[in-house]
Amino acid sequence: MSRATTIQEVLHQLDAIIEQAILNNDRVGLFAFIYRRTTAEIQKEILLGNFEDNERLEKLDVAFANLYLDAHANYSKKTPVSKSWEFAFYAKNESLTILQHILLGMNAHINLDLSISTSTTMVNSNLITIENDFNKVNDILFHIVNEMQDRLSKVSRLMFLLDFIGKKTDEKIIDFSMRKARQQAWNNANLLWALGNNNNTEAINKIDLLVVKLSQIIKSPKSKILKFALQLIGKFEEKNVGLIISKLKA
Repeated sequence: MSRATTIQEVLHQLDAIIEQAILNNDRVGLFAFIYRRTTAEIQKEILLGNFEDNERLEKLDVAFANLYLDAHANYSKKTPVSKSWEFAFYAKNESLTILQHILLGMNAHINLDLSISTSTTMVNSNLITIENDFNKVNDILFHIVNEMQDRLSKVSRLMFLLDFIGKKTDEKIIDFSMRKARQQAWNNANLLWALGNNNNTEAINKIDLLVVKLSQIIKSPKSKILKFALQLIGKFEEKNVGLIISKLKA
């Protein structure tokens, strides 16, 4: 399959990944579904002309998406991928919660891929000129994530335990928030952009290793009570990927 050049092509390729994941009951499809939902929302905003530079934002979004699509294709062909994506893909067969699988994908894609795609898109341009549109995407991500968290209770009946634990202690499932992740992605994009595409390989590798450390926390929080809660939540969750996706859509 050729690389996507438009958001519509990205959506078609994500649909193919999701369809195959449903057929194979493959949990890789959980992140792909959330990402498809986000991408469709960004496309809608572009078509409405709601970004300062809609053409440039689409270029960024396609470059961003292609990093995930390439990683998925390479993983499927058993060829090398970034350590962040390798961690997320290999975790699909482990007994993690639905939320953990989704967050592992978000972690790799936002904290690594977004930095790379932003710096690449803005080569030979002033990076600061895309900051407002970059931040506008934050609001879209927050909307989608909150929407999906509300819907997760349909397929994860004990999700309320995480809220309960969060109110009783300072512990959280992970030290991770969408806005913080995208802020870090912006900081990393500034670094990579300043280094230039021909001199940033070492920096990308270092970012990748840092993202893996966060993935390890997502997979196995240090808090014993959180570990127990996640195991309990996972035990009573829906296991069929097709049913999970259909209920998240509803």
